[in-house]
Amino acid sequence: MTSEKTGRNKTINTSVKEGAIYLERCISVKEKQDSLDLVMDKTILGDSMQVCALLPENSVDLIIADPPYNLTKTFNGTTFSKKKAADYETYTREWISVVKPLLKESGSIYVCCDWESSLIIGKVLAEFFHVRNRITWQREKGRGAKANWKNGMEDIWYATNSDQFTFHLDAVKIRKKVIAPYRVDGKPKDWMESAEGNYRDTCPSNFWDDITIPFWSMAENTAHPTQKSEKLIAKIMLASSSEGDVVFDPFLGSGTTSVVAKKLGRHYVGVEQDLKYCIWSEQRLAMAENDPNIQGYVDGVFWERNSLPMQKSRSNASQSRKRNDKKSKKA
Repeated sequence: MTSEKTGRNKTINTSVKEGAIYLERCISVKEKQDSLDLVMDKTILGDSMQVCALLPENSVDLIIADPPYNLTKTFNGTTFSKKKAADYETYTREWISVVKPLLKESGSIYVCCDWESSLIIGKVLAEFFHVRNRITWQREKGRGAKANWKNGMEDIWYATNSDQFTFHLDAVKIRKKVIAPYRVDGKPKDWMESAEGNYRDTCPSNFWDDITIPFWSMAENTAHPTQKSEKLIAKIMLASSSEGDVVFDPFLGSGTTSVVAKKLGRHYVGVEQDLKYCIWSEQRLAMAENDPNIQGYVDGVFWERNSLPMQKSRSNASQSRKRNDKKSKKA
């Protein structure tokens, strides 16, 4: 059974027994698929190395992959053991080899990693794709070390299948406060003036310092040991896919990629081999039907960290309008 939680603790830790209703929504793929019709918007229970070989080629627009880092880590009783660098390189080449055929010629791929596995992943990724950038994002939490620097950063490699690819710059601009507003003829110069303050929408860099790691009081939080935040994945998805596109995640984990895709109007296909994590994915997808919010992304804008009061007021107002609209329709 799920352990008792305090009233404010929203962490999802549903057991296999308790989550039977969600497990029923997951599917298995045992035969070659000619199209994505049977797997679209589904959580696939299985090993991605086997499942990918059964999915149709040139069928997905965006791949977001969060493979095990080259660390000894236990995932719900299953341990991924740290490998020698050469062996981890072989492992990386194997999974990239099976996901690449699924990506459309105009598609993009993002791969999450830590600083050490980044050295290997970047190298292997360049063998298969056009590497465009390496994003580094800051973890506001991190563990200290007695004889090393505290690891407070992670990487995400960005690559494309060709020189024809999607990138929506305006969708991922960051709204920042203007400290010293500059005017020309009395009018704002490259910034916006509002009752809530002065802001400028700036182009995002490849260093992201506005990501919050999911924690116990957040609705998106699960007991998964390496869960990525919805805001992190939303940045990737909004930049490198369009509404109606198909997003594929070969290491789905607790389902963040699928949940964000649903909230942003994309189709999703995710593969996960752990029963409990599949349950959590489907549970979160069910929750997304009533709560489409993404922390830190409000009214189509990514806000700086520590601007939560404004986000809350806007989000609450938006939710209030939606509830009133539903009541009006029922009436």
